[in-house]
Amino acid sequence: MCRIFVALLSSLAAPVAAGDFALSWPIDCTLGETCHIQQYVDRDPGPGALDFACGPLTYDGHKGTDIALPSLSDMEIGVQVRAAASGIVVGMRDGMADRYATDAGSAEIEGRDCGNGVVLRHSEGWETQYCHMKSGSVRVKTGDRIAAGTVLGEVGLSGRTQFPHLHLSVRQNGAVVDPFQTSATAACGSTDGATLWAKPVAYTAGGFIAAGFSAEVPAYEDIKSGAATARQEAMTGASPALVLWAYAYGGREGDLVSLTIEGPCGVLIDQKVTLKKDQAQFFRAAGKRLRSLSWPTGLYTGIARLVRDGKEVDRIMRPLRFE
Repeated sequence: MCRIFVALLSSLAAPVAAGDFALSWPIDCTLGETCHIQQYVDRDPGPGALDFACGPLTYDGHKGTDIALPSLSDMEIGVQVRAAASGIVVGMRDGMADRYATDAGSAEIEGRDCGNGVVLRHSEGWETQYCHMKSGSVRVKTGDRIAAGTVLGEVGLSGRTQFPHLHLSVRQNGAVVDPFQTSATAACGSTDGATLWAKPVAYTAGGFIAAGFSAEVPAYEDIKSGAATARQEAMTGASPALVLWAYAYGGREGDLVSLTIEGPCGVLIDQKVTLKKDQAQFFRAAGKRLRSLSWPTGLYTGIARLVRDGKEVDRIMRPLRFE
């Protein structure tokens, strides 16, 4: 990914004062490269939903920060979850299956929406909770005293979730606290209050998760699992079609998604699609069928761009070479 427009609103908030409760990054991933923040704490007190930056990356009543992995294959490889601060384990659960939550299975996870997880108690009434961890991965037990950075387990798909991620909740004396904007009364977009992050964490208003080439428009399930990404390796000069797909998050009504394929003989595809509604996650694809015995040899470059209000929010590029 090559992010062009990134709002650094979180870094504008007042830093945590020395000695105050502070959080370290809780996952072994690089934000904007191997993970992204899909949803923030809902700051709207009514039936609507707004994140701390006045964006739509949340839903009504959401009480935590969701740090998502690109695909199920990334989850299966294993991504470690770490304690964001030193504390005592006051609760844990393991053994729930990693699978997408469905209406049919809703009763089975009722009251256990967090899935496999850990609750840590810290000083001065602070608590952190880590949800949706991988089955069998939890490494701590109730009563353990642990240091910040201790491995708690791995990111999973347990509980009530539709994508592999860590849901991190922060509370003080039982009240939900947004780690990006600690003031409960501050309006969204305000820099009043402080961030709890020990190091600034950038706010990104949507972007690309993955992209790749395929011989056909891939199924959404294959994109989410990571199978579509792996299939690019099987592409040859005799593939029946050349399709560029792009998987993104944080789409807003009116956003423009541009898909371009540049080949050794010029531009093959240059398609633009306008989103008709807000979409938490989505993908778009465009391509061209093979009209001869094979594609010309050389380098093909797929470029996907997300444009909002005339400004490029994000772009992602993928190369493909036919010998």
